[in-house]
Amino acid sequence: MRVGLLTGGGDVPGLNAAIRAVVKRGEGDHGHSIIGFRNGWKGVVDGDVMPLTRQHIRNVLATGGTLLGTARYHPHADDGGMDAVLATLEAERIEALICIGGDGTLKAASRIAEAGVRIVGIPKTIDNDVWGTDRSIGFDTAVTIATEAIDRIHTTAESHNRVMVVEVMGRSAGWIAVTSGIAGGAELVLAPEAPFDITRVEKFLKHRHRAHASFSIVVVAEGAVPAEGTAMHYETQVGQFGEIVAGAIGERLKGEIERRTGFDTRVTVLGHTQRGGTPTAADRILASRFGVAAIDAINAGRSDVMTAIRGERIELVELQEVAGKVQHVPDDLLMVAGALA
Repeated sequence: MRVGLLTGGGDVPGLNAAIRAVVKRGEGDHGHSIIGFRNGWKGVVDGDVMPLTRQHIRNVLATGGTLLGTARYHPHADDGGMDAVLATLEAERIEALICIGGDGTLKAASRIAEAGVRIVGIPKTIDNDVWGTDRSIGFDTAVTIATEAIDRIHTTAESHNRVMVVEVMGRSAGWIAVTSGIAGGAELVLAPEAPFDITRVEKFLKHRHRAHASFSIVVVAEGAVPAEGTAMHYETQVGQFGEIVAGAIGERLKGEIERRTGFDTRVTVLGHTQRGGTPTAADRILASRFGVAAIDAINAGRSDVMTAIRGERIELVELQEVAGKVQHVPDDLLMVAGALA
């Protein structure tokens, strides 16, 4: 069987581990030919292909990024995109397709599956907001990087008696902010799931600095917003393609805190550092398990499903159930972040 493979959306550490697992299991144990598409769905539309054999995956396990390249392109949102995908798959004699991506990539995969193509998805996103799976590829590495950054920022904050605002990624869900904030000992964590009151932030910081500390760490997700009816008005800043402008909420929060409290305040935007570099052991293992499960599902004739981890078990969930949903940080984890302030 000729099985296509692509990585779409933003890159994350662990993608190459998943590619490696698909190739090793698919070629070695099932006898399939794995055909890679460069640059995500755009590569499928353009017919930009490359063979993937054991030779191509040597020494990639610990390498960040994706050897296939990636792009933020969704064929179902582009005139003629769906037809072009189907034409390429027919021309390349692709009998099944494995798509590694976040919500946008997987939504496109579900649309292609509806057209009769056998498809299995693998979830990846540092935001960990893909519904149906406890964890996605890339999340553990991003949290590890963010936690290390917060640890380092603590020493500067304490040395200079500053409030340090650390902005992390998280458009619709605050998984990175909450988990790294807890792990890094942040005093305040602001996440999209719980709109904040800037007056309460001001009072908390003033009380803390009067009572027992001369510095504070505030971790904020890029998608965090103030609650309606509170003293701070802010609209999320987005770029040309709908992406949140990095640093927008961090800088605004810095200005508000400094103006309201008089405390010297600085902002650090971690940005794309959260996506880059060597994947953690946890991400390598998760990606490898997902890769094996995906090619096994293809071999068993499954379609329109996504690999997922629930507890410690790898399961398959229907792609149609995943599309358009967001996995938010649960209330009990938000409570822990607040309780440890």
